Amino acid sequence: MDNHIELGKAGEAIAVAHLEGKGYHVIERNWRFGREEIDIIARDGNFIVIVEVKTRKSNYFAEPEAAVTKSKQRVLVRAANAFVNYRKQRGDVRFDIISILITPEKETINHIVDAFYATIS
Repeated sequence: MDNHIELGKAGEAIAVAHLEGKGYHVIERNWRFGREEIDIIARDGNFIVIVEVKTRKSNYFAEPEAAVTKSKQRVLVRAANAFVNYRKQRGDVRFDIISILITPEKETINHIVDAFYATIS
């Protein structure tokens, strides 16, 4: 398996533990809609939380969350709409980003709640 895939899986496991530690209920991991994927779908009270996880070994070029571009946001919104309709979910949808920096010294987690809003474009 490629190192970046292993890093991504490790980051997602860290993110799930972080969310569960905060009382979130994880509904799905790696939910797919066609070619699009949502890393984590969780419940936080009445919110359906769509979580994009970005894991890096260095922030030399940018923080991990900077990789969630407008294009990626549109993909997540489309996939979230499909999930809500397919699973007949009720509640407001929120988009969070969890960025994880894994260095030999430590793991740093940055959970950005309401990282972006679904907009019609």
